[in-house]
Amino acid sequence: MRIDHLVLLVLAAVAAPVGWAQTATGIWEGKVGGNAQQTLRIDLDTGLASLNSGSPFAMTVVKSDDPLAIQFDLTISGRTLRFTGRRSESEITGSIANRALTLTRLPGDTAHLAGRQRYPFPQVDSGDAKAVATARAALVELIRKQEIPGLSVAVARKGKILWSEGFGLADVEHGTPVTPLTRFRVGSVSKVLTAAGIGRLVEQGKLDLDAPIRRYVPDFPAKPWPITTRQLAAHTAGIRHYNSAEAIGPKGAPHFARVRLGLALFENDPLLFEPGTSYSHSSYGWSLISAVMEGASRQEFLSFMRSSVFEPLGLHSIVPDHVDAIVPHRTRFYVKEGPGRPLENAPYVDLSYVWAGGGYLATAEDLVRFGAAHLQPGFFEQRTLDLLFKGQSVIPEDKRISVGVGWRIQTDSEGRRILHHAGASVGGRAMLLLYPDSGITVAILSNTLADFGPADAQRIGSLFVAN
Repeated sequence: MRIDHLVLLVLAAVAAPVGWAQTATGIWEGKVGGNAQQTLRIDLDTGLASLNSGSPFAMTVVKSDDPLAIQFDLTISGRTLRFTGRRSESEITGSIANRALTLTRLPGDTAHLAGRQRYPFPQVDSGDAKAVATARAALVELIRKQEIPGLSVAVARKGKILWSEGFGLADVEHGTPVTPLTRFRVGSVSKVLTAAGIGRLVEQGKLDLDAPIRRYVPDFPAKPWPITTRQLAAHTAGIRHYNSAEAIGPKGAPHFARVRLGLALFENDPLLFEPGTSYSHSSYGWSLISAVMEGASRQEFLSFMRSSVFEPLGLHSIVPDHVDAIVPHRTRFYVKEGPGRPLENAPYVDLSYVWAGGGYLATAEDLVRFGAAHLQPGFFEQRTLDLLFKGQSVIPEDKRISVGVGWRIQTDSEGRRILHHAGASVGGRAMLLLYPDSGITVAILSNTLADFGPADAQRIGSLFVAN
């Protein structure tokens, strides 16, 4: 077996004995392989390793009574290989796969592998360094108080990433750290993603927001009053929201192969009120929007969103959360019954019944890039931005917030205009916020239903607005 042609995979979380951790710390690096040598780096402070500065992965430390003995296991192409060696002050000398390997201690200021070797943090401008430090401290405290297993944050100014960082674990069982590549469930932030697709169809002249939706979905049951896409997007159409029993997927119908099939969950229910006369948040209303978009575009909804929004913007991490698919860098999802209670795996949920309103995965970086596409004309025409951000309704419980086409429109405590949307899902919480007049976009994502929202994103965003 040629080690220089092998791919390292995650084996398990580190479980280093206390004595070993006290005597062996720091970051070490060495060359492995034959003619095509590769660089192996191990981080004894975090229990992570990487090959050729690739994505960090966990290694398994083998306990030894000898404080100078160093043993750890790596999985290589399905085969477990053990490194066995001894430590001195500046070197670890031993062998792996019958090949000699010497690891040299790197300087103490070398970035830990948990900080993402292959995808380094953006260079922080001196003017933003204080803002990053203050924002990081605030998030660390939020994570501590709420016992959040994993969280990712990104901040951009006019599309340029200023700060991107992962905290905690994407997979608690295997010790896999969150990095800026980790994909999280974004819940109702999916609605503003879908709103971008609405804008594209309006620009193309294929969708009239004020036409009855039965023009596009002719087999949707007739109601006492006509319903328009504009009303659906502003939550004023009277379509009910899913109930608590449906929040983890409709019973007896775990997967819908087509958007139209999912409408059966609510299409025969009576409207809550005459469309246009009241407000009631409804993710099912956005499921109906996705059917309207299919009728208008003559294209399957997920395919349309990919080809018309995500691919043109280069947002490759934003994908539907297909539970039966292998999705690289998808986090595990967790729940807690209360503070101090054990962390548990979130229950199984198939989001095919609510793609448009809550079914997407994304990284924090791609969310802020998506937000940046709304800061000025370019991807969208100015008339489309005016459409998306024109208030159509008001949220009754907080009349300071109006609703455009998906987006929430508000001002912060300093009177600055902000645009935002939060998302809550099984095993996920998401927040996307824009300061359109300053060009700042903020995204925060977690792999449990944490208690953060617009106020937290404002506190972070305002630090960068001030610079």
